[in-house]
Amino acid sequence: MRCSILLNPQLIVYSTALGPVALTVRIVSCFFCGIAAGLLIRLAGRGKPFFNFSGFEEGQSHDTHPNPFVRLLRNIGRNIRITGPYFLLGILLSALFQRYVPQDLMTDLFGGNEAFGVLMAATIGVPLYACGGGTIPLLQSWLLDGMSMGSAGAFMITGPSTKITNLGALKIVLGLRHFLLYLAFVMVYSFVTGLIVNLLV
Repeated sequence: MRCSILLNPQLIVYSTALGPVALTVRIVSCFFCGIAAGLLIRLAGRGKPFFNFSGFEEGQSHDTHPNPFVRLLRNIGRNIRITGPYFLLGILLSALFQRYVPQDLMTDLFGGNEAFGVLMAATIGVPLYACGGGTIPLLQSWLLDGMSMGSAGAFMITGPSTKITNLGALKIVLGLRHFLLYLAFVMVYSFVTGLIVNLLV
């Protein structure tokens, strides 16, 4: 479940715009995040159920057309309608950041002190993340302005993990106690991952 949020195929496609290093950081960190979360649930859960799916019903599919190509085109159109405005908002925010936020501030915030930069990126990933497509232009701009790859990695983990729509569903499925553990895991994992990425890249 952890990886499905982070390895959304759209996010992977969008992340190619950040370059091969950032794409690799996203994929590898997500893979290990899923392993770490699974092991923690297995070890700490002691056989007790972690998720509660009671009350959920299978939704009706919108993809009912018999032609798979038509279904594909409809899905692409639906995804563009949903993510397009956020992507444009990301481009606008990126332009505003480049125009009005001094490059030195971004370098100091996300790149100078690497541990502090990773922590800041992980923290701002929580409220700032609305849509994967919308954050790609921001990350591009920040990386050009001196953001460390570890900070970008931390942002790429906390952002989708704490997207408001994901959190709403997770709160229902996990319950309050497990939900708080989830949030703590996301923050700790993203911080540690960012530090490791900064050491390796």
